[in-house]
Amino acid sequence: MTLMILGVCAFVSLIVGIATEGWPKGAHDGLGIVASILLVVFVTAGSDYRQSLQFNDLDKEKKKISIQVTRNGYRQKMSIYELLPGDVVHLSIGDQVPADGLFLSGFSVLIDESSLTGESEPVMVGAENPFLLSGTKVQDGSCKMLVTTVGMKTQWGKLMATLSEGGDDETPLQVKLNGVATIIGKIGLFFAVVTFAVLVQKMISHKWQEGTTLSWSGDDALHLLEYFAIAVTIVVVAVPEGLPLAVTLSLAFAMKKMMNDKALVRHLAACETMGSATTICSDKTGTLTTNHMTVVKSCICMNVKELSKPSDASVLRSEIPDSVAKTLLQSIFNNTGGEVVVNKDGKCEILGTPTEMAILEFGLSLGGNFQEERQASTLVKVEPFNSTKKRMGVVLELPEGRLRAHTKGASEIILAACEKVVNSDGEVVPLDKQSINHLNATIDQFASEALRTLCLAYMELENGFSENDAIPASGYTCIGIIGIKDPVRPGVKESVALCRSAGVTVRMVTGDNINTAKAIARECGILTDDGIAIEGPVFREKSMEELLELIPKIQVMARSSPLDKHTLVKHLRTTFNEVVAVTGDGTNDAPALHEADIGLAMGIAGTEVAKESADVIILDDNFSTIVTVAKWGRSVYVNIQKFVQFQLTVNIVALIVNFTSACMTGTAPLTAVQLLWVNMIMDTLGALALATEPPNDELMKRPPVGRKGNFISAVMWRNILGQSLYQFLVIWFLQAYGKTIFRLHGSSDSDLVLNTLIFNSFVFCQLFNEVNSREMEKADVLEGILDNSVFVGVLGATVFFQIIIVEYLGTFANTTPLTIVQWFFSLCIGFLGMPIAVFLKGIPV
Repeated sequence: MTLMILGVCAFVSLIVGIATEGWPKGAHDGLGIVASILLVVFVTAGSDYRQSLQFNDLDKEKKKISIQVTRNGYRQKMSIYELLPGDVVHLSIGDQVPADGLFLSGFSVLIDESSLTGESEPVMVGAENPFLLSGTKVQDGSCKMLVTTVGMKTQWGKLMATLSEGGDDETPLQVKLNGVATIIGKIGLFFAVVTFAVLVQKMISHKWQEGTTLSWSGDDALHLLEYFAIAVTIVVVAVPEGLPLAVTLSLAFAMKKMMNDKALVRHLAACETMGSATTICSDKTGTLTTNHMTVVKSCICMNVKELSKPSDASVLRSEIPDSVAKTLLQSIFNNTGGEVVVNKDGKCEILGTPTEMAILEFGLSLGGNFQEERQASTLVKVEPFNSTKKRMGVVLELPEGRLRAHTKGASEIILAACEKVVNSDGEVVPLDKQSINHLNATIDQFASEALRTLCLAYMELENGFSENDAIPASGYTCIGIIGIKDPVRPGVKESVALCRSAGVTVRMVTGDNINTAKAIARECGILTDDGIAIEGPVFREKSMEELLELIPKIQVMARSSPLDKHTLVKHLRTTFNEVVAVTGDGTNDAPALHEADIGLAMGIAGTEVAKESADVIILDDNFSTIVTVAKWGRSVYVNIQKFVQFQLTVNIVALIVNFTSACMTGTAPLTAVQLLWVNMIMDTLGALALATEPPNDELMKRPPVGRKGNFISAVMWRNILGQSLYQFLVIWFLQAYGKTIFRLHGSSDSDLVLNTLIFNSFVFCQLFNEVNSREMEKADVLEGILDNSVFVGVLGATVFFQIIIVEYLGTFANTTPLTIVQWFFSLCIGFLGMPIAVFLKGIPV
């Protein structure tokens, strides 16, 4: 808008100037404004283009999705973009269907086609309805799919061809700043109208006194145009169109850098929201721990065994009866979501979730053979692992025609479903009180050592069982319990401590056993003496009054269902007004990720559904990366505050100087072209310099802003008003006594020299104030300045162009070359702003 007004101003200026003063002298003012407009347009366009390139890079990264594919007889991991018709794709819960295809084999496959058809009810896919469509999501079950069409030939591709993707919504900070910009713009417009009215009124009263009110000459028209130009430049300087640019630049810069720090930002707003986060609800497995699991303890035939050394498994195998070993291996290799395959090099490779891989590895170490076990019996029914039931099961038809069900899952749940147990002699005996106590004590002991416990059980079924019947929920025989170790990631303890010092509460929400969760939480530093660890079922039973008292103290929630996680997040956000970040990897985490202010999905372990619901994807699944995201979020917020502080100082000074000067003397010391250059320094170059300041460790030593924090703080107002007062006094002093000090009286171009000196001093004041704005409270503003090459580059470029404008572009910019003394004076005036800033920072607010 301001550029349009300036364009009109430049056009009128050119016509009137050439008409009155002839070519080329009369065109200087108009061409000067045109050149300034072009400069602003090119710089803005350049920064927008750079940013769009960054978004393209991020977009490519966003779409890097890998899937399990069988091609040429080998199962391998590949990008969805490398898929070809004829490939066999392995799909499981949470995956997005990558192409159109046909169902080959699988169990209980439910497909969510809402993204394609808008139908909210999931569709059952099997032999009767074998069609799978690209872009839909697997809600339950697992299957193999034969790819028939890929790319733009798929249903999803055809749909996407008719759509063009919309841009990003404005972030909350941009909305806030647009409000600030509008208010300042209105103030500027008011001042501009008043200035124009005062100047015109002075001119008319002057003509009235001379009695020439009705006769108007070209000179009068030129004067009116000058007044209009002054009014327009007041608007131009007042409207901080650099604010949204600064936010975008800062966010784009942060996104690019966070990509290097292993965090992919899917929604721009998440950058800044993460800086305000007051609570992080983190998953345990894979986020706080390494997600490389191994079976380290077992309790089979009621005997507890350590399995920390490779030889321990063969010792265990020699101690258990053959019949038990056969049942155990049958359970391990058939009741699994994983697979053991032979890769191109002829080596065995275990595929599946970390838990499944650990169990399969345990089975192989006991001397089992995956392929033989799978071929020895026929799968009748599969119920894949479900986070609500916390168990999975299969029904097998054995060679002799008998049916047997196997189940495995959370130890307490499976043990409660058992009626018998295999004793130390390998015999099946009823589960008495003593055995139950022994097994429960074993589970507690494993859990207290931070082991994840799983119970394996089986039962013989009647021959009347059909695949439409549900697998029985009780009546099982317990084979044994295994303890899986998932070590805490290095650096997590330090990251949790850093969060605590930054005023961010970390809570662990996991589906694991409460003792395991407590042990890991203590090791990470999450669970403190005054914190509470609670189980999901207990949390669910609490009344609203109890929850109000309980939630602030909860540090660990174990055995939690997706709904418990969602409820906790919802209460924290609405009842306690916290800004909540939630991490998740499973499909079951999608509701909580969606409910949270910032959803953080895991890039390696995360399902496509979780990633779709998240704002940020943590590419290395590491909790320390989450803390880095928070640090960058704070950095964005603080950088924008620094920029606003810098910009408002320039706005206030330029407004007051031009307004008071125009009202008192009828002229403005800063011309349209000069103000456009100052505007350029402020908006584009200032945004570039201050918005790209990298984060420092100090950021994590202050409390988060939260929801209610004021954007322009008292500290900022102190700095803005202090610097504005200093700059205004300097310019007023130069206007009043400049000619006397520099002995300009009697010189033909004394006004031009003085105005150039004022302009030069004003620009140097902004330069040094830009350096001051690097820190809002610390006195040492030079620390680390050389590390930020963009900042140093912007300062250097500004000084270079200022010398060119003053010394060589006099006709366009209404300046004249200055002496060395006058240059030194301008530099000193600017530099004086630095000790004044130190003094201001000493004033408590």
